[in-house]
Amino acid sequence: MQETRRAARQRRRRRGLLVGTTTGLVVTGLLVCLVMTMQPDREEEAGRAPATAVADSQRTSPPASPERKPSPASPSAASATPSAGPTTPTASATASTAPASASPRTAPATSSLAGRIRPKATYRGVATVYKAGTGDGACSYGPSGDMMIAAMNTTDYETSKACGAYVLVRAANGASVTVRITNECPLPCAPGQLDLSEQAFAELAPTSTGRIAITWSLLSPDTPGTISIRYKTGSSPYWCAVQAIGHRNPLARLEVRTGNGWRQLTRTDYNYFLSPDGGGCGGAIRITDIYGERLTINGIALRPEATQPTRVQFARH
Repeated sequence: MQETRRAARQRRRRRGLLVGTTTGLVVTGLLVCLVMTMQPDREEEAGRAPATAVADSQRTSPPASPERKPSPASPSAASATPSAGPTTPTASATASTAPASASPRTAPATSSLAGRIRPKATYRGVATVYKAGTGDGACSYGPSGDMMIAAMNTTDYETSKACGAYVLVRAANGASVTVRITNECPLPCAPGQLDLSEQAFAELAPTSTGRIAITWSLLSPDTPGTISIRYKTGSSPYWCAVQAIGHRNPLARLEVRTGNGWRQLTRTDYNYFLSPDGGGCGGAIRITDIYGERLTINGIALRPEATQPTRVQFARH
């Protein structure tokens, strides 16, 4: 009986050891699975960190912009579609080789002074015709004694920078005419387009034609006379607008002398230069053409709408 109880205790002890061992193995297996399950997550997190850094660097340092492609070639002279630019833009190259000490009367135009219409460049476009009336237009010159005039398209008009320019216009049939820019041709007039007075258009083709292909270029003509200055209606010592009339070459800037020196005035699309606070009104005036020549004019009174002649004129080029 005693041996039977001892054998039972031994059997219970062995079952306990077996259960404990089994439980330990199960726990150990679970721990191993847990470790293996967590390990890829750590690797994934470690792999994401560099990617995030690269993405941040791309946001703070965007790639460089692509290079601009050159514009398509200009159409032929026989085409009625105008070109936006000159066909022989040689002025810039000439300016870059000019000595710094060159005389202002011989210095070639620079791109900053000449704007879109440059010397020694040929432009291609179309000529149309309009009834010019007395010849007055957006340039505010008033009636024109010579009806060989034209309106420049808005793009090349360039906020009245083309006003007063003389251009030689050539048609495909060989005819040509010299016109002075006194007006603006608004959209849909395209770059390169000139709207000629009936009198000027008739020198190239019958006005009934209405539209022809042309080329044109800037001139510095041998015109008689000198430059005049005019203050706009309403000008006073507190506000004034002033313009130059009869200049041989297109104007690049107009300045007035103030107590602090020369002050450049802003040009309007109706071809007056504004001094909104009246500074310099009635004093000395300095004008510069696109070739860089500067002329200083004294003795111009502050008299609105009075056209006051001077004794100066820009040199011919």
